[in-house]
Amino acid sequence: MNQRVTRLALAASLLCATAAHAQSSSVTLGGIADVAIRYVDNAGLPANTSMVSGANNTSRIFFRGTENLGNGLTAGFHLEMGVQYQNGSFASSTANQIFDRRAVVTLGSNKMGELILGRDYVPTYSLWVANDPFSHVGVAGSNNLASATPNGPIRAAFGSSFNTTVRANDSLQWVLPKNALGVEGAVFAGFRGNGLVTDGRNEVMGFRLSRQFDKLRVSVAQNQTSNSLTTLGDFTDTVFTASYTMGKNRFVASNREFKYATAKQTNLLLGAYIAAPGGQIKLSWLTANYAGTVGTTAIGANDVEQIGAGYVYDFSRRTVGYINTSTIRNKGLAATAIPGGAAGLAAGKTSQGFEVGIRHNF
Repeated sequence: MNQRVTRLALAASLLCATAAHAQSSSVTLGGIADVAIRYVDNAGLPANTSMVSGANNTSRIFFRGTENLGNGLTAGFHLEMGVQYQNGSFASSTANQIFDRRAVVTLGSNKMGELILGRDYVPTYSLWVANDPFSHVGVAGSNNLASATPNGPIRAAFGSSFNTTVRANDSLQWVLPKNALGVEGAVFAGFRGNGLVTDGRNEVMGFRLSRQFDKLRVSVAQNQTSNSLTTLGDFTDTVFTASYTMGKNRFVASNREFKYATAKQTNLLLGAYIAAPGGQIKLSWLTANYAGTVGTTAIGANDVEQIGAGYVYDFSRRTVGYINTSTIRNKGLAATAIPGGAAGLAAGKTSQGFEVGIRHNF
């Protein structure tokens, strides 16, 4: 039995023991099992078919618990790890990082809000993913156009190391309490200490705010990150979103801007969730527009467009089947491709993908 499996078994045993002895608290084991067959055709290269995990929603296992402390106070924790269901491995590429998705302890108050400490999602990602019809995964997920692979602000600020476009380590978050104004939000800080970005250490300051106006919801969020590579200033990540609900249908518009020094990447997402017989149709149009320079290299001509469509069929409240398809069109020197295809897509070429899968929540 390898080291990570041993540690996970020990953690599960301790959590079960805690649940058995703490009468005023509860511990839940749950997760998502999601597997799909994916076909990707990158122009000029052989098409590839593979099995993937988490194409509708990221496959995971989590432990979470709460305790009622009285006087309107609660304490809790959340430990969550990614799982590759096609081969049974852990999703994290770091050997000693079992709970790669989330690892937090919380203290909540009815009047004062909630404190969350540990490894958690940054405010900009929380807003952005809530308005991505494909939940930031799969052949049509917005994650395809938000990585450190292209020569742009994300790569310039983080290199190939852990970046803060989704999560931050060593973080402290205060979630605002419910209020008469109907404003929801949070303030976020991540601590770098004396560490390097290669160790996942970043200093992060951020916030998010949302307000509901009948059927319309508008939101804004921003993160500012500094690390051992950001010698030219902070890396900034800013999101504006709007969502309008009509019956069982929802229409979304989101703008996300990544900026570092003179390099800028602006992602625009228009999407729809449309009720359909037996389930839901999902549509999205996403662009990544680059501007400025990285060093002396101009990146303004390297824009990318992605069009996605999908259908989710509800077998039950916990089990769904789904079909997704997407096309990525590159311009200039851009060579963004759908994950799972043959490597080596030439600049300016097209990547197309299709997948069919099943997701079960437990």
